[in-house]
Amino acid sequence: MIKRIGETDIKLIHNASCHCGEVVLELELPNGVVDPKRCNCSLCKRRGAVMGTVPLTALRILKGAHVLRSYRFNTQQACHYFCSICGVYTHHTRRSDPSQYAYNVGCLDGVDPNDLGLLPLSNGRSHPLDKK
Repeated sequence: MIKRIGETDIKLIHNASCHCGEVVLELELPNGVVDPKRCNCSLCKRRGAVMGTVPLTALRILKGAHVLRSYRFNTQQACHYFCSICGVYTHHTRRSDPSQYAYNVGCLDGVDPNDLGLLPLSNGRSHPLDKK
């Protein structure tokens, strides 16, 4: 079954890319965009991305692994990836569930994350794994 966001079909295998196109990801999305949300941690509130989640095995880097850079902060558990050319955040490993990636819904080809409507907010500002 194909899931829709606005006027866009979410394919079972859907590509995502950064702004300049140097990084291209392939995501397995058999259930569409799962658990879309925003986060209020110190990094996410600045980048403002809408994130969906997939198992680690459902995200592959098709192009641009050499231009991806990573950023870790606080507990150093989550690893956030971004394109070193255009600066766009593409995905990160989740500290609350290390068996998953969160990915930037805005990077999905043809998808406008604003079509998702009002989204839940993950309280990353008070995450249970934060250093006190």
